[in-house]
Amino acid sequence: MTVALSCIEIKTKLEAQFPGSVIEVSDSIIVIRAELLLEIAAFLKTSPDIQLDYLSFITAVDYQNYFEVVYYLNSIVYNHSLLLKVRINERENPALPSVVSLWQGADFQEREVYDLMGISFEGHPNMKRIVLWDGFPGHPLRKDWRDGGQD
Repeated sequence: MTVALSCIEIKTKLEAQFPGSVIEVSDSIIVIRAELLLEIAAFLKTSPDIQLDYLSFITAVDYQNYFEVVYYLNSIVYNHSLLLKVRINERENPALPSVVSLWQGADFQEREVYDLMGISFEGHPNMKRIVLWDGFPGHPLRKDWRDGGQD
């Protein structure tokens, strides 16, 4: 079982490296600015005392006013983990940078989030539907989706 990193300590390290990057922090999560996702993810992966070298999962939540994309990161070396969240306020064309260049395991997971929530990942090598067929109307895990399409 992994040990959760102290989000307060990680926030301090992130703010030192990327001032103003942390939007919210609690005991168990850190929410960061979307435009810094790739830089922060690379820092968390390569920082010698953190080394979050394994991506367990990516998922997304629709809160109607915004989306949150959740990354669960682990360190195989140190046996610790971190829940990292990114908020997207744009509902028409929500997008984040892809983390496939850092963690190959993000490939299918980003495609699934794109398929079911409509959040695209810029720089993804193959951003297309993975669960539903081309031409499927809308993204069924969105709160505004209704049978046969979006409102």
